Amino acid sequence: MGRLTRQPGEQTILTIDDDQRMRRLLRVNLEKEGYRVVTAADGPAGLESAELESPDLIVLDVMMPEMDGFTVLKQLREFSDVPVILLTAKGEERDKVRGLDLGADDYLTKPFGPAELLARVRANLRRRGSAEAAPDTIEVDDLTINLARRRVIRGDQEIRLTPTEYKLLYELATHAGKVLLHSDLLARVWGPEYRDEVDYLWTYVRYLRNKIEPDPSHPRYILSEPGVGYMLSAD
Repeated sequence: MGRLTRQPGEQTILTIDDDQRMRRLLRVNLEKEGYRVVTAADGPAGLESAELESPDLIVLDVMMPEMDGFTVLKQLREFSDVPVILLTAKGEERDKVRGLDLGADDYLTKPFGPAELLARVRANLRRRGSAEAAPDTIEVDDLTINLARRRVIRGDQEIRLTPTEYKLLYELATHAGKVLLHSDLLARVWGPEYRDEVDYLWTYVRYLRNKIEPDPSHPRYILSEPGVGYMLSAD
């Protein structure tokens, strides 16, 4: 598989799916929107392409033979924090939860239309881009958030976050001491089309607390206002 030439400013999307028709569908719709598309027909080829191409986003099918999407995602997260959209079967709620737990940023349930696919792709690329543009450093107690370099350190330990986890922490950190409404956080992190997806927010707040809080069951950084929203302590 040869490497495609990337034009300056062009965004690359890697699709990993064993279904040739699905790969073709994804390629056609994404290329129509101006994205550079790289495809892989199985997990090992997808991981190789992820290292070679450094894509801006990956669309990853869960149900693949030999190496399924969960295994690919787990290995991918060992060397990359690229945003990942999982393709899951209709009604398989456990697949969605497992994927998010492993570090996926979003999911699409099959069957889906081109408009939904492109909206999810734009939302995830937008989140990553706004997070990378952050200019400053914020410190709360022994938690340091280097917004310019996208690094999070507690004490002397660096904490690795997925793009979505980082974006959520970024929004809380840049409004430290202020309660952000659930709907506002969802719109800022996932996009306006996600304002009612409160489960997303609850899930990622739990992920963040598990990573940055000394005692996640008694949080001291990410505080909640029940039924209203969340805030990052300014103390």
